[in-house]
This record gives sequence, structure tokens and C-alpha cells, in this order.
Amino acid sequence: MAKLFFNYSAMNAGKTTVLLQSAHNYRERGMNPLLFTPKLDDRYGEGLIKSRIGLQSKATIFNSEDDLYETTRARLEEKNIHCVLVDEAQFLTRDQVFQLGEIVDRLNIPVLCFGLRTDFQGELFEGSMHLLAWADELSEIKTICHTGRKATMVVRVDDQGYALKEGAQVEIGGNELYVSVSRAEFKNVFVGGKRIKFIEPLTARTDGEDPDDGGLL
Repeated sequence: MAKLFFNYSAMNAGKTTVLLQSAHNYRERGMNPLLFTPKLDDRYGEGLIKSRIGLQSKATIFNSEDDLYETTRARLEEKNIHCVLVDEAQFLTRDQVFQLGEIVDRLNIPVLCFGLRTDFQGELFEGSMHLLAWADELSEIKTICHTGRKATMVVRVDDQGYALKEGAQVEIGGNELYVSVSRAEFKNVFVGGKRIKFIEPLTARTDGEDPDDGGLL
């Protein structure tokens, strides 16, 4: 019986690696996975899913107006689809989460979604909110805060390591912009205004240092 899965975590927990490994496992068995990636996340080029450890795969681009059920149904007319995998699922709309449920319920194809649960202000993304409500199975992919606690939140930081409290919910970036932290650390840096101590201010770095080296690996 097909199911809708939501695998969520903070940043740098290896969500994309797990997605790409899942796609590889299907292909290795002669099966066809259909991969979706949002158009707005073009860090590695449009239509490419790439993990931090170098794994990558081409994917079908979607934007907020696309009907993922109809896209999948059309692909089924070309070849069999054994699984649908969605990267950066927090960027799905409410309607698209419903469409993924239709893929499961009407086409009997399992759908595995991977994404963040909350934004830099601690608020649920639209896609994540409805996946948490409607998915058949929820799974947390764990990572750690620099304090040693489990990281469950994400903060957007400036060059000095201070949390940014305002701005658009969606701003594409990596370790140079976002840090995964525990709830306690989120309260320290976002609510309390403290600097994330392990991030060395740019003004104190020597020439040639990588400004991305403060991110969790």
C-alpha cells in the first residue's frame, strides 16, 4: 500500500543525501523514480538536486502553479513510475501537498518528501505544515547544534553571527546564511539577541579564509 512520507529536519542533516540514495536504490532495481525540485532553489542550476557530499541527480522542476498530480499522471503514460521523491518540500503549496496525496491514493505510488519544518523565525512553512497534517508517516532526520544538543531550528545570520529577525520567509542560501540550532540556542540568539559564538566575524578572518566554514557539516 502506497503512503505519503514526510522526512523533515533542520538544515545540514543529510535530507538530500537520503533522497538521492533512495532514488539510486530504485534505479539499481530497475525501477523508475520521479524526482521533483522547486524552481526557486537554483543553487546548483535549475533541475538539479545535489547533496553536500557530491551526490546529484536531474529532477523535474516545479513552481507554485504546477499540478504535481497531473505531471505525474502524464509521465505514467510514457513509462511506469515506482516512486515520487520531492526535495525542499517546505516550498510546496497546500494544493500541491493535496496533489501528492492524490498520487498516493489514486495512482498507488509512494511519495517521499524531504524538507525543513520551520523557517528562520521558527514558523512553519506552508508545505511543511500540511505535510505534518496529512502525511501517512513522519520521520525526523536528526542533526546536532554546535552546543551538542539536537538541532531542531534554523536561524538566518548576518556576517557577525547575529540572528536576522526580519526578511522574506524564503531566501535561498547555505552555510553562509543559515545555521541549525537547538531550541535553547534559538531562544538565545533569535529571542535573546546573542551572537552565535562559533561563527567568527568576517572582520576578524584572515585573507583567504572560506566564509562558509562556520556551517555544521
